[in-house]
Amino acid sequence: MKSQITDVLGLSVYTDRAVFVGDVDDVVIDLDRKTIKSLALGNLNMDIIDIKGYKGLQIPFRMIRSVGDVILVRHMPGIFKQKPKD
Repeated sequence: MKSQITDVLGLSVYTDRAVFVGDVDDVVIDLDRKTIKSLALGNLNMDIIDIKGYKGLQIPFRMIRSVGDVILVRHMPGIFKQKPKD
């Protein structure tokens, strides 16, 4: 278990389907509620991210499944590109 917020900086983020999403650049904190709001990602895998003109992405904290040597997040419909159906 991570004990400091800074421990997640630089970790790679993968979907629960083992697809690389990006690396953690920053942590967004809600100071009023004293909670982590989201993780700001950089070094995005543009093959799966369906966002044009952006260099980063924020993953809501509720989407995180686990934190360890890497961070696993749930698949997010509408953000991750869908594979074309044959």
